[in-house]
Amino acid sequence: MKEIVNHIDYIIPEVMEGFIGAHSRYYDKVEDVNGILLKNRRKEKVSLVIGGGSGHEPMFGGFVGKGLADAAACGNIFASPDPNTIYQTAMAAHAGKGILFVYGNYAGDNLNFDMAEEMLQDEGIKTATVRVWDDCVSAPKDRIEDRRGIAGDVFMVKIAGAACDAGLSLEKVVKVVEKARENLRSIGIATSPGQIPGNEKPTFELGENEIEFGMGLHGEAGIKRTIMQPADILVETLYENIKQDITLNKGDEVCVLINGLGSTTLIEMSIVYRRVKQLLEADGISVYDADINNYCTSMGMGGFSISILKLDSELKKYYNAPCFCPYYAKEGK
Repeated sequence: MKEIVNHIDYIIPEVMEGFIGAHSRYYDKVEDVNGILLKNRRKEKVSLVIGGGSGHEPMFGGFVGKGLADAAACGNIFASPDPNTIYQTAMAAHAGKGILFVYGNYAGDNLNFDMAEEMLQDEGIKTATVRVWDDCVSAPKDRIEDRRGIAGDVFMVKIAGAACDAGLSLEKVVKVVEKARENLRSIGIATSPGQIPGNEKPTFELGENEIEFGMGLHGEAGIKRTIMQPADILVETLYENIKQDITLNKGDEVCVLINGLGSTTLIEMSIVYRRVKQLLEADGISVYDADINNYCTSMGMGGFSISILKLDSELKKYYNAPCFCPYYAKEGK
């Protein structure tokens, strides 16, 4: 696989230089670490800090913005940022009312963010964490805290950023974001592997006509491997898995995200969304808003995920708040 890089040891610093250089009107780099900081942040509010391994762009750095995250701590490819990077990034973002961390539920991230939290608490700074675990097939429902975070990060960051900017206390922000997590489910399908720069082999192997349901963003095993099928059949399988995991009733309103994993086209994702909308409407469920894009990717992996967020009046309020970053924006309602 051809990769447009220089040397594997310099990938992340060069990514930081290029990304922040291109968007310098919005961002600063956190001094001495791979952290991205929003310029002209609101003061005297809870600060939202996100982060994780690189290789999922535009998540995480691309979701720093107005009404979104205040900062992002970025690790190496598919590797958690170290505790010092998280600590320094959070310190740079701190606006006086505490810090909320939102990130995917992976062992390395959990360990390093926990360590950074302890360092901040030793400085007298209030912190809290809400881990994203929306991947509904990565662990059974009675072990929901073992599930992975995938493209549901988008909805979680949107809700969390709005709640922070609304001036809520840290405790109240946590309650809102945890409610969003309770009402959020995702599932994906891989059609081809990704490739980590410098590795001779892809992140996993699939046969020419094979696909895998439920595969994780780093190539973690899914629930079923089968041959390629028409888009409608793929969607119906994924939708049924979501329906088995979260109660969706006639009259409910939902937000839908069709997320590409890196190499899937908007043509393909649009066909997928068409069938998701048909299935929801057949069940009497209204689509309040929808997005189709590559937001949480995996170094060129083929495939997509479906995320469904069930709304109530409180979640709708924060979802409706305006936000902007170069990769994601809402006008507000």
